[in-house]
Amino acid sequence: MNAEKGKLYLIPSPLGDNDPAEVIPATVLESLHGFKTFVVEEIRTARRYLSRAGLKGKISEIEFHELNEHTEPRQIESYLKLFENGNDVALISEAGLPAVADPGAQLVALAHRHGIKVVPASGPSSLMLALMSSGLNGQSFAFCGYLPAKSDERKAKLKAIEKLSLGIGQSQIFIETPYRNDAMLSDILEVCHGDTKLCIAADITLEDAFIMTRTVSEWKKAKPLIGKRPCVFILSAQKS
Repeated sequence: MNAEKGKLYLIPSPLGDNDPAEVIPATVLESLHGFKTFVVEEIRTARRYLSRAGLKGKISEIEFHELNEHTEPRQIESYLKLFENGNDVALISEAGLPAVADPGAQLVALAHRHGIKVVPASGPSSLMLALMSSGLNGQSFAFCGYLPAKSDERKAKLKAIEKLSLGIGQSQIFIETPYRNDAMLSDILEVCHGDTKLCIAADITLEDAFIMTRTVSEWKKAKPLIGKRPCVFILSAQKS
């Protein structure tokens, strides 16, 4: 380990418009005061989070760097200099745990390539919170990330993961860009077997959280309107 380089701290953020103190451990919130350098997905969102987390009045002292889907690889490589002279860097995503279905994973990979210690902090994970609330198989599960955006490709993928779930009894977790949630649900109800179980978990940790597991046949009788709420879907095919 290079003693002259700082560490990369992975800092969770709330899943929605929560008071950070409701969902982020106090020790993690306290640790934020010790960082001068943050790599974030969106600076405006990060400023708002840090202000609510207790750094209001200190934001002007912080150095922010963006890392999102538009960041060029050479820009990410340049962030290596942020760790010089023992400077610790905090990574924050838009919501939940950084580097999971998140561009921040590229900075974590960079840290490993250059012998920089990576330190994860505890916080809310929409994927695990959805799974533990679903009543579906938590012993064997897979995260499929984002499914294809085009409906025909998405339907093919849904059929494939349903077949896989049926074959090995594995819960299949996936997410969608919020404005496509309702299209995703429509495709699930169109192509999946009636006995397949589906958990819909939206706005997790918020007061209006919606978490419910039903069969596809049951969902067809009372199809919810998810809208643009952050949502996790879990599919579990059942053998007859």
